[in-house]
Amino acid sequence: MKSAYDCVVIGAGPGGGATASITAEGGLSTLLIERERVPRFHVGESLMPETYWPLQRLQLNEKVKESGWQVKKSVQFVSGNGKESAPFFFRKHDERECADTWQVERSEFDKMLFDRAAELGAECYDETRLSDVMFDESGRAIGVSVRDRDGNVRQINAKVVVDATGQQSFLANKLGLKKVNPDLKKAAIWGYYRDAIRGDGDNEGATIIMQTESKKSWFWFIPLSRGITSIGCVGDNDYLLKGRGPQEQTYQEELAICPGLQSRLKDATQLGGLRTAKEFSYMSTQHAGDGWVLVGDALGFIDPVYSSGVYFALEMGVRAGDAIVEGIRKNDLSGAQLGCWTEDFLEGALWVRKLVHAFYSDEFSIGRFMKEHPEHRSCLTDVLIGRVFHDGARQMFDDMEKSMEKARTAMAS
Repeated sequence: MKSAYDCVVIGAGPGGGATASITAEGGLSTLLIERERVPRFHVGESLMPETYWPLQRLQLNEKVKESGWQVKKSVQFVSGNGKESAPFFFRKHDERECADTWQVERSEFDKMLFDRAAELGAECYDETRLSDVMFDESGRAIGVSVRDRDGNVRQINAKVVVDATGQQSFLANKLGLKKVNPDLKKAAIWGYYRDAIRGDGDNEGATIIMQTESKKSWFWFIPLSRGITSIGCVGDNDYLLKGRGPQEQTYQEELAICPGLQSRLKDATQLGGLRTAKEFSYMSTQHAGDGWVLVGDALGFIDPVYSSGVYFALEMGVRAGDAIVEGIRKNDLSGAQLGCWTEDFLEGALWVRKLVHAFYSDEFSIGRFMKEHPEHRSCLTDVLIGRVFHDGARQMFDDMEKSMEKARTAMAS
Protein backbone atom coordinates (compact mmCIF):
# COMPACT_ATOMS: atom_id res chain seq x y z
CA MET A 1 0.00 0.00 0.00
CA LYS A 2 1.52 3.29 -1.12
CA SER A 3 1.28 6.67 0.59
CA ALA A 4 -0.49 8.39 -2.34
CA TYR A 5 -2.86 7.51 -5.20
CA ASP A 6 -4.80 9.30 -7.87
CA CYS A 7 -8.00 7.68 -6.59
CA VAL A 8 -8.91 5.93 -3.34
CA VAL A 9 -12.19 3.97 -3.37
CA ILE A 10 -13.71 3.03 0.00
CA GLY A 11 -15.92 -0.05 -0.11
CA ALA A 12 -15.79 -3.02 -2.48
CA GLY A 13 -19.44 -3.53 -3.30
CA PRO A 14 -20.75 -3.13 -6.87
CA GLY A 15 -20.34 0.67 -6.87
CA GLY A 16 -16.82 0.62 -5.48
CA GLY A 17 -15.65 -2.30 -7.60
CA ALA A 18 -16.98 -0.70 -10.79
CA THR A 19 -15.42 2.70 -10.01
CA ALA A 20 -12.03 1.20 -9.20
CA SER A 21 -12.10 -0.87 -12.40
CA ILE A 22 -12.84 2.16 -14.58
CA THR A 23 -10.23 4.42 -12.98
CA ALA A 24 -7.57 1.70 -13.05
CA GLU A 25 -8.38 0.90 -16.67
CA GLY A 26 -8.06 4.63 -17.38
CA GLY A 27 -4.47 4.59 -16.17
CA LEU A 28 -5.01 6.12 -12.72
CA SER A 29 -3.23 4.75 -9.68
CA THR A 30 -6.16 3.34 -7.73
CA LEU A 31 -6.57 1.92 -4.23
CA LEU A 32 -9.70 -0.10 -3.40
CA ILE A 33 -10.26 -0.97 0.26
CA GLU A 34 -12.92 -3.12 1.94
CA ARG A 35 -13.39 -3.36 5.70
CA GLU A 36 -14.52 -7.01 5.67
CA ARG A 37 -12.78 -10.09 4.40
CA VAL A 38 -13.57 -10.76 0.73
CA PRO A 39 -15.77 -12.62 -0.14
CA ARG A 40 -18.36 -11.36 2.37
CA PHE A 41 -22.10 -11.79 2.74
CA HIS A 42 -24.48 -9.17 1.37
CA VAL A 43 -28.17 -9.12 0.59
CA GLY A 44 -29.51 -7.75 -2.70
CA GLU A 45 -29.21 -10.75 -4.98
CA SER A 46 -31.59 -9.88 -7.81
CA LEU A 47 -30.30 -8.00 -10.86
CA MET A 48 -32.24 -5.84 -13.29
CA PRO A 49 -31.69 -6.77 -16.97
CA GLU A 50 -30.04 -3.41 -17.71
CA THR A 51 -27.18 -4.56 -15.48
CA TYR A 52 -25.94 -6.13 -18.71
CA TRP A 53 -24.54 -2.80 -19.91
CA PRO A 54 -22.23 -1.81 -17.04
CA LEU A 55 -21.13 -5.46 -16.86
CA GLN A 56 -20.34 -5.30 -20.57
CA ARG A 57 -18.27 -2.17 -19.97
CA LEU A 58 -16.37 -4.08 -17.28
CA GLN A 59 -16.02 -7.07 -19.67
CA LEU A 60 -17.69 -9.38 -17.18
CA ASN A 61 -20.79 -10.68 -18.96
CA GLU A 62 -19.10 -13.87 -20.15
CA LYS A 63 -17.83 -14.57 -16.66
CA VAL A 64 -21.31 -14.06 -15.24
CA LYS A 65 -22.76 -16.47 -17.80
CA GLU A 66 -20.25 -19.11 -16.71
CA SER A 67 -20.95 -18.60 -13.00
CA GLY A 68 -23.83 -21.04 -12.65
CA TRP A 69 -26.09 -18.43 -11.07
CA GLN A 70 -29.84 -18.69 -11.59
CA VAL A 71 -30.97 -17.00 -14.82
CA LYS A 72 -33.78 -14.47 -14.30
CA LYS A 73 -36.12 -13.95 -17.25
CA SER A 74 -39.18 -12.44 -15.59
CA VAL A 75 -40.83 -10.78 -12.61
CA GLN A 76 -44.23 -11.59 -11.19
CA PHE A 77 -46.64 -10.10 -8.67
CA VAL A 78 -49.01 -11.90 -6.28
CA SER A 79 -51.89 -10.10 -4.54
CA GLY A 80 -52.83 -10.43 -0.89
CA ASN A 81 -55.47 -13.05 -1.73
CA GLY A 82 -52.92 -15.20 -3.56
CA LYS A 83 -53.93 -14.23 -7.13
CA GLU A 84 -50.91 -14.30 -9.41
CA SER A 85 -50.33 -11.81 -12.19
CA ALA A 86 -49.14 -12.95 -15.58
CA PRO A 87 -45.32 -12.88 -15.50
CA PHE A 88 -43.54 -9.95 -17.12
CA PHE A 89 -41.18 -11.82 -19.46
CA PHE A 90 -38.32 -9.56 -20.44
CA ARG A 91 -37.70 -11.17 -23.85
CA LYS A 92 -41.27 -10.39 -24.94
CA HIS A 93 -40.23 -6.77 -24.54
CA ASP A 94 -36.71 -7.10 -25.96
CA GLU A 95 -35.49 -10.21 -27.78
CA ARG A 96 -31.81 -9.33 -27.39
CA GLU A 97 -29.42 -11.20 -25.11
CA CYS A 98 -29.50 -8.30 -22.63
CA ALA A 99 -33.09 -9.21 -21.68
CA ASP A 100 -31.88 -12.13 -19.55
CA THR A 101 -30.30 -11.40 -16.20
CA TRP A 102 -29.34 -13.27 -13.03
CA GLN A 103 -30.10 -13.94 -9.40
CA VAL A 104 -26.62 -13.85 -7.86
CA GLU A 105 -24.85 -14.86 -4.69
CA ARG A 106 -23.56 -11.44 -3.70
CA SER A 107 -20.48 -12.78 -1.95
CA GLU A 108 -19.34 -14.32 -5.23
CA PHE A 109 -20.59 -11.45 -7.41
CA ASP A 110 -18.85 -8.75 -5.39
CA LYS A 111 -15.62 -10.78 -5.28
CA MET A 112 -15.76 -11.01 -9.07
CA LEU A 113 -15.83 -7.20 -9.20
CA PHE A 114 -13.04 -6.93 -6.59
CA ASP A 115 -10.88 -9.30 -8.67
CA ARG A 116 -11.70 -7.45 -11.88
CA ALA A 117 -10.48 -4.16 -10.40
CA ALA A 118 -7.23 -5.91 -9.45
CA GLU A 119 -6.88 -7.38 -12.96
CA LEU A 120 -7.13 -3.87 -14.39
CA GLY A 121 -4.40 -2.56 -12.11
CA ALA A 122 -6.09 -1.36 -8.92
CA GLU A 123 -4.46 -2.25 -5.62
CA CYS A 124 -7.16 -4.06 -3.66
CA TYR A 125 -7.06 -4.69 0.08
CA ASP A 126 -9.74 -6.32 2.21
CA GLU A 127 -9.88 -6.24 6.04
CA THR A 128 -8.82 -2.61 5.80
CA ARG A 129 -11.02 -0.18 7.70
CA LEU A 130 -11.52 3.49 6.94
CA SER A 131 -10.81 5.71 9.96
CA ASP A 132 -11.49 9.09 8.38
CA VAL A 133 -11.50 11.15 5.20
CA MET A 134 -9.08 14.07 5.35
CA PHE A 135 -9.94 17.56 4.07
CA ASP A 136 -7.78 20.66 3.65
CA GLU A 137 -8.73 24.13 4.88
CA SER A 138 -10.67 24.88 1.70
CA GLY A 139 -12.90 21.81 2.17
CA ARG A 140 -11.25 19.70 -0.53
CA ALA A 141 -10.86 15.98 0.19
CA ILE A 142 -7.14 15.17 0.13
CA GLY A 143 -6.92 11.60 1.37
CA VAL A 144 -7.91 9.00 3.92
CA SER A 145 -6.77 7.48 7.16
CA VAL A 146 -7.12 3.70 7.29
CA ARG A 147 -6.36 0.83 9.65
CA ASP A 148 -4.92 -2.17 7.82
CA ARG A 149 -5.40 -5.86 8.66
CA ASP A 150 -2.33 -5.75 10.95
CA GLY A 151 -3.77 -2.88 12.96
CA ASN A 152 -1.45 -0.25 11.52
CA VAL A 153 -2.92 3.21 10.91
CA ARG A 154 -1.91 4.73 7.59
CA GLN A 155 -2.54 8.15 6.10
CA ILE A 156 -2.90 8.02 2.34
CA ASN A 157 -3.04 11.05 0.09
CA ALA A 158 -5.47 11.00 -2.83
CA LYS A 159 -6.50 13.35 -5.60
CA VAL A 160 -10.01 11.86 -5.44
CA VAL A 161 -11.79 9.99 -2.65
CA VAL A 162 -14.74 7.81 -3.68
CA ASP A 163 -17.20 6.90 -0.94
CA ALA A 164 -18.71 3.52 -1.80
CA THR A 165 -19.32 2.51 1.83
CA GLY A 166 -22.89 1.40 1.15
CA GLN A 167 -25.53 2.12 3.75
CA GLN A 168 -22.81 3.10 6.19
CA SER A 169 -22.71 6.29 4.06
CA PHE A 170 -19.51 7.50 5.72
CA LEU A 171 -19.14 10.90 4.03
CA ALA A 172 -22.85 11.66 3.87
CA ASN A 173 -23.04 11.10 7.63
CA LYS A 174 -19.81 12.96 8.35
CA LEU A 175 -20.93 15.99 6.33
CA GLY A 176 -24.58 15.86 7.43
CA LEU A 177 -25.88 15.08 3.93
CA LYS A 178 -27.92 11.92 4.56
CA LYS A 179 -31.70 12.39 4.51
CA VAL A 180 -34.04 9.48 5.29
CA ASN A 181 -37.15 9.36 3.11
CA PRO A 182 -40.02 9.96 5.58
CA ASP A 183 -42.48 8.16 3.29
CA LEU A 184 -40.38 5.01 2.99
CA LYS A 185 -39.25 4.22 6.53
CA LYS A 186 -39.25 0.51 5.87
CA ALA A 187 -37.66 -2.51 7.52
CA ALA A 188 -36.88 -5.98 6.22
CA ILE A 189 -36.61 -9.38 7.87
CA TRP A 190 -35.20 -12.07 5.62
CA GLY A 191 -33.71 -15.52 5.45
CA TYR A 192 -32.94 -18.42 3.11
CA TYR A 193 -34.81 -21.62 2.27
CA ARG A 194 -33.98 -24.80 0.41
CA ASP A 195 -36.50 -26.41 -1.98
CA ALA A 196 -39.07 -23.61 -2.09
CA ILE A 197 -41.43 -24.11 -5.07
CA ARG A 198 -40.48 -21.93 -8.03
CA GLY A 199 -42.21 -21.01 -11.24
CA ASP A 200 -42.23 -23.21 -14.33
CA GLY A 201 -40.07 -22.98 -17.45
CA ASP A 202 -38.80 -19.49 -18.22
CA ASN A 203 -40.51 -18.27 -15.05
CA GLU A 204 -38.37 -20.53 -12.83
CA GLY A 205 -35.94 -17.76 -11.94
CA ALA A 206 -38.52 -15.01 -11.54
CA THR A 207 -38.37 -12.51 -8.74
CA ILE A 208 -41.85 -12.69 -7.21
CA ILE A 209 -43.35 -9.86 -5.17
CA MET A 210 -46.09 -11.16 -2.85
CA GLN A 211 -48.47 -8.97 -0.88
CA THR A 212 -49.85 -10.05 2.49
CA GLU A 213 -53.59 -10.03 3.19
CA SER A 214 -53.28 -6.92 5.36
CA LYS A 215 -51.23 -5.11 2.67
CA LYS A 216 -49.07 -3.80 5.51
CA SER A 217 -46.16 -5.90 4.32
CA TRP A 218 -44.92 -7.83 1.31
CA PHE A 219 -42.44 -10.66 0.67
CA TRP A 220 -39.69 -10.95 -1.91
CA PHE A 221 -39.04 -14.40 -3.40
CA ILE A 222 -35.65 -14.58 -5.15
CA PRO A 223 -34.58 -18.02 -6.49
CA LEU A 224 -30.82 -18.50 -6.22
CA SER A 225 -28.65 -21.35 -7.45
CA ARG A 226 -28.24 -24.73 -5.73
CA GLY A 227 -31.94 -24.88 -4.79
CA ILE A 228 -31.75 -21.97 -2.34
CA THR A 229 -34.25 -19.10 -2.30
CA SER A 230 -33.91 -15.71 -0.60
CA ILE A 231 -37.21 -14.75 1.04
CA GLY A 232 -37.72 -11.49 2.87
CA CYS A 233 -40.58 -9.54 4.45
CA VAL A 234 -40.73 -5.74 4.07
CA GLY A 235 -43.04 -3.33 5.88
CA ASP A 236 -43.05 -0.06 7.76
CA ASN A 237 -40.30 0.04 10.35
CA ASP A 238 -42.74 0.65 13.22
CA TYR A 239 -45.11 -2.07 12.02
CA LEU A 240 -42.47 -4.79 11.77
CA LEU A 241 -40.09 -3.95 14.58
CA LYS A 242 -41.93 -2.09 17.35
CA GLY A 243 -44.25 -3.61 19.95
CA ARG A 244 -43.93 -7.13 18.56
CA GLY A 245 -42.07 -10.25 19.58
CA PRO A 246 -38.72 -11.60 18.33
CA GLN A 247 -38.03 -11.24 14.61
CA GLU A 248 -38.66 -14.94 13.99
CA GLN A 249 -42.14 -14.61 15.51
CA THR A 250 -42.91 -11.47 13.49
CA TYR A 251 -41.72 -13.16 10.30
CA GLN A 252 -43.93 -16.18 10.91
CA GLU A 253 -46.93 -13.97 11.71
CA GLU A 254 -46.54 -12.16 8.39
CA LEU A 255 -45.99 -15.44 6.55
CA ALA A 256 -49.29 -16.70 7.99
CA ILE A 257 -51.13 -13.92 6.12
CA CYS A 258 -49.29 -14.35 2.81
CA PRO A 259 -51.18 -17.13 0.97
CA GLY A 260 -49.07 -16.72 -2.17
CA LEU A 261 -45.97 -17.72 -0.23
CA GLN A 262 -47.34 -20.42 2.07
CA SER A 263 -47.93 -22.90 -0.73
CA ARG A 264 -44.39 -22.35 -2.05
CA LEU A 265 -42.85 -23.27 1.29
CA LYS A 266 -44.78 -26.47 2.04
CA ASP A 267 -41.72 -28.70 1.42
CA ALA A 268 -39.03 -26.08 2.08
CA THR A 269 -36.43 -26.02 4.85
CA GLN A 270 -35.24 -22.79 6.43
CA LEU A 271 -31.45 -22.45 6.41
CA GLY A 272 -29.97 -20.66 9.41
CA GLY A 273 -31.46 -17.67 11.17
CA LEU A 274 -33.07 -14.46 10.01
CA ARG A 275 -31.50 -11.04 9.40
CA THR A 276 -32.95 -7.56 9.80
CA ALA A 277 -32.35 -4.16 8.19
CA LYS A 278 -34.27 -0.97 8.86
CA GLU A 279 -34.86 2.56 7.55
CA PHE A 280 -32.88 1.88 4.39
CA SER A 281 -34.53 4.42 2.06
CA TYR A 282 -32.56 7.66 1.96
CA MET A 283 -30.75 10.11 -0.31
CA SER A 284 -27.78 12.40 0.13
CA THR A 285 -28.46 16.09 -0.44
CA GLN A 286 -25.06 16.57 -2.12
CA HIS A 287 -23.47 13.91 -4.29
CA ALA A 288 -19.97 15.23 -4.95
CA GLY A 289 -17.60 17.94 -3.78
CA ASP A 290 -14.06 19.06 -4.46
CA GLY A 291 -11.98 15.90 -4.43
CA TRP A 292 -14.79 13.51 -3.47
CA VAL A 293 -17.82 11.73 -4.92
CA LEU A 294 -20.46 9.29 -3.65
CA VAL A 295 -21.50 6.13 -5.50
CA GLY A 296 -23.89 3.26 -4.87
CA ASP A 297 -25.79 3.09 -1.61
CA ALA A 298 -23.47 5.74 -0.16
CA LEU A 299 -25.28 8.21 -2.43
CA GLY A 300 -28.75 6.85 -1.76
CA PHE A 301 -31.03 3.83 -1.79
CA ILE A 302 -34.66 3.68 -2.84
CA ASP A 303 -36.24 0.36 -1.83
CA PRO A 304 -35.73 -3.37 -2.51
CA VAL A 305 -39.08 -3.92 -4.23
CA TYR A 306 -37.88 -3.60 -7.85
CA SER A 307 -34.28 -4.81 -7.30
CA SER A 308 -32.68 -1.62 -8.61
CA GLY A 309 -29.84 -1.45 -6.07
CA VAL A 310 -27.06 -3.44 -7.76
CA TYR A 311 -27.77 -2.07 -11.23
CA PHE A 312 -27.82 1.52 -10.00
CA ALA A 313 -24.59 0.97 -8.03
CA LEU A 314 -22.80 -0.46 -11.08
CA GLU A 315 -24.12 2.33 -13.31
CA MET A 316 -23.02 4.98 -10.82
CA GLY A 317 -19.60 3.36 -10.53
CA VAL A 318 -19.02 3.40 -14.28
CA ARG A 319 -20.23 6.99 -14.62
CA ALA A 320 -18.21 8.22 -11.63
CA GLY A 321 -15.10 6.41 -12.88
CA ASP A 322 -15.39 8.11 -16.26
CA ALA A 323 -15.83 11.51 -14.60
CA ILE A 324 -12.75 10.96 -12.44
CA VAL A 325 -10.58 9.90 -15.40
CA GLU A 326 -11.78 12.93 -17.36
CA GLY A 327 -11.22 15.20 -14.35
CA ILE A 328 -7.63 14.03 -13.90
CA ARG A 329 -6.98 14.56 -17.60
CA LYS A 330 -8.44 18.10 -17.47
CA ASN A 331 -6.91 18.88 -14.07
CA ASP A 332 -10.42 19.59 -12.80
CA LEU A 333 -11.39 17.71 -9.68
CA SER A 334 -14.16 20.04 -8.60
CA GLY A 335 -17.44 18.76 -7.30
CA ALA A 336 -19.07 19.89 -10.55
CA GLN A 337 -16.73 17.67 -12.59
CA LEU A 338 -16.77 14.63 -10.30
CA GLY A 339 -20.54 14.77 -10.03
CA CYS A 340 -21.27 15.78 -13.63
CA TRP A 341 -23.18 12.52 -14.19
CA THR A 342 -25.48 12.70 -11.16
CA GLU A 343 -28.24 14.95 -12.51
CA ASP A 344 -28.91 12.72 -15.51
CA PHE A 345 -28.65 9.59 -13.38
CA LEU A 346 -31.10 10.86 -10.76
CA GLU A 347 -33.60 11.96 -13.42
CA GLY A 348 -33.71 8.37 -14.66
CA ALA A 349 -33.80 6.87 -11.15
CA LEU A 350 -36.80 9.10 -10.41
CA TRP A 351 -39.04 6.78 -12.45
CA VAL A 352 -38.16 3.80 -10.25
CA ARG A 353 -38.73 5.95 -7.18
CA LYS A 354 -42.18 6.95 -8.48
CA LEU A 355 -43.09 3.32 -9.12
CA VAL A 356 -41.95 2.40 -5.60
CA HIS A 357 -44.17 5.10 -4.08
CA ALA A 358 -47.08 3.86 -6.22
CA PHE A 359 -46.48 0.29 -5.05
CA TYR A 360 -46.92 1.36 -1.42
CA SER A 361 -50.04 3.37 -2.18
CA ASP A 362 -53.43 1.87 -1.26
CA GLU A 363 -54.83 3.32 -4.48
CA PHE A 364 -52.46 1.55 -6.88
CA SER A 365 -52.69 -1.90 -8.43
CA ILE A 366 -50.40 -2.94 -11.27
CA GLY A 367 -53.06 -5.33 -12.57
CA ARG A 368 -55.78 -2.68 -12.57
CA PHE A 369 -53.50 -0.09 -14.15
CA MET A 370 -52.55 -2.49 -16.95
CA LYS A 371 -56.26 -3.15 -17.67
CA GLU A 372 -56.94 0.58 -17.79
CA HIS A 373 -53.83 1.43 -19.84
CA PRO A 374 -52.52 -1.58 -21.77
CA GLU A 375 -50.65 0.88 -23.99
CA HIS A 376 -48.23 1.45 -21.09
CA ARG A 377 -47.20 -2.19 -20.62
CA SER A 378 -44.04 -1.61 -22.65
CA CYS A 379 -43.13 1.47 -20.62
CA LEU A 380 -43.83 -0.30 -17.32
CA THR A 381 -41.60 -3.16 -18.40
CA ASP A 382 -38.91 -0.59 -19.25
CA VAL A 383 -38.98 0.60 -15.64
CA LEU A 384 -38.98 -2.96 -14.28
CA ILE A 385 -35.88 -3.85 -16.31
CA GLY A 386 -34.10 -0.59 -15.45
CA ARG A 387 -34.32 1.08 -18.85
CA VAL A 388 -35.05 4.46 -17.29
CA PHE A 389 -32.47 6.84 -18.69
CA HIS A 390 -34.82 8.41 -21.21
CA ASP A 391 -37.99 10.50 -20.95
CA GLY A 392 -40.48 7.96 -22.25
CA ALA A 393 -41.97 7.17 -18.85
CA ARG A 394 -43.49 10.60 -18.24
CA GLN A 395 -46.87 9.92 -19.93
CA MET A 396 -47.27 6.63 -18.09
CA PHE A 397 -46.82 8.27 -14.69
CA ASP A 398 -49.23 11.07 -15.60
CA ASP A 399 -51.85 8.41 -16.35
CA MET A 400 -50.86 6.46 -13.25
CA GLU A 401 -51.52 9.48 -11.04
CA LYS A 402 -54.93 9.95 -12.68
CA SER A 403 -55.71 6.28 -12.05
CA MET A 404 -54.71 6.60 -8.39
CA GLU A 405 -56.78 9.77 -7.98
CA LYS A 406 -59.78 7.96 -9.47
CA ALA A 407 -59.28 5.14 -6.97
CA ARG A 408 -58.96 7.62 -4.06
CA THR A 409 -62.24 9.25 -5.07
CA ALA A 410 -63.98 5.87 -5.30
CA MET A 411 -62.66 4.85 -1.86
CA ALA A 412 -63.83 8.10 -0.32
CA SER A 413 -67.37 7.88 -1.71
